[in-house]
Amino acid sequence: MNIATTDFSFKGQTNLYHGKVRDVYYIGNKIVCVATDRISAFDYKFPELIPHKGQVLNQIAAHFLEETKDVAPNWLISAPDPNVSIGYKCKPIMIEVIVRGSLLGSAWRAYEHGIKTVSGVVLPDGLSEYHVFDVPIITPTTKSETDDPITYQEIIDQKLVDKEHLYRIYNYAQKLFARGREMANKRGLILADTKYEFGFLNNQVCLIDEIHTPDSSRYFYKDSYDAYLSGSSDQKPVQLSKEFLREWLLDKGFSNQAGEFAPMIDDEVIDMISDRYVELYEKLIGEKFIPNNDDSPLERIGANINSALKAI
Repeated sequence: MNIATTDFSFKGQTNLYHGKVRDVYYIGNKIVCVATDRISAFDYKFPELIPHKGQVLNQIAAHFLEETKDVAPNWLISAPDPNVSIGYKCKPIMIEVIVRGSLLGSAWRAYEHGIKTVSGVVLPDGLSEYHVFDVPIITPTTKSETDDPITYQEIIDQKLVDKEHLYRIYNYAQKLFARGREMANKRGLILADTKYEFGFLNNQVCLIDEIHTPDSSRYFYKDSYDAYLSGSSDQKPVQLSKEFLREWLLDKGFSNQAGEFAPMIDDEVIDMISDRYVELYEKLIGEKFIPNNDDSPLERIGANINSALKAI
């Protein structure tokens, strides 16, 4: 059964926030994040649900948070349910740190229209889509409804974070991306780009939110990527990410601009999205995906959260 939304009431709960995908419960100095099967693109939350999406996102994120805690401290305490992560409440730093190993997505769409500067990073002429940067570039955006590009200096000037901590954030982001690419490469995948969010925990910079999921990252099969770049194949690289949905929406004439109406995501596309999420999980984690198909997922989730909170 798909999980559309949750509305629990836990002991000590002070607030509940329904995000685009996750429902976040605030309990003392902890937060409980429930990953639903909602999906968003171009900052638009669609009414259609994607089977198993929340479970895939939560389990991939929990896996990578555990595997990268030696690289950067993070918020996670435990993942007591396939759809749930519990961690420390951090003070968010109001930027999104996008690390790009390749020229793709919004950066490529801007570049092909003559915009050669992304968040203050100047790109040379003559690049093509899927170009791999010698050194990954960081192109931050504001953490807002529109996620506007912002430069390193503008972040400091607007006092979103001071220079010392911003340097640490950039350093963490590059090291996390390097670890993610290394892990993906071992599984025959390329991590092309991703988004990180950071906050403060006890006055220290800490990684928050999800990491290296198909919602926050673009993955491709390495063999198809290499073949396309080398010119030995004219077939575009095979991807495993939410970019598939973005491209489908662009073909439908929707990018959430003024006057545009979001199309309905039909059953065939819903199944295709779900299949790609599961495929990425199995390829990336190296384990068979075991979906939770219980008839009462909210009962299971609520019980697992209560048990975990009692144990903390």
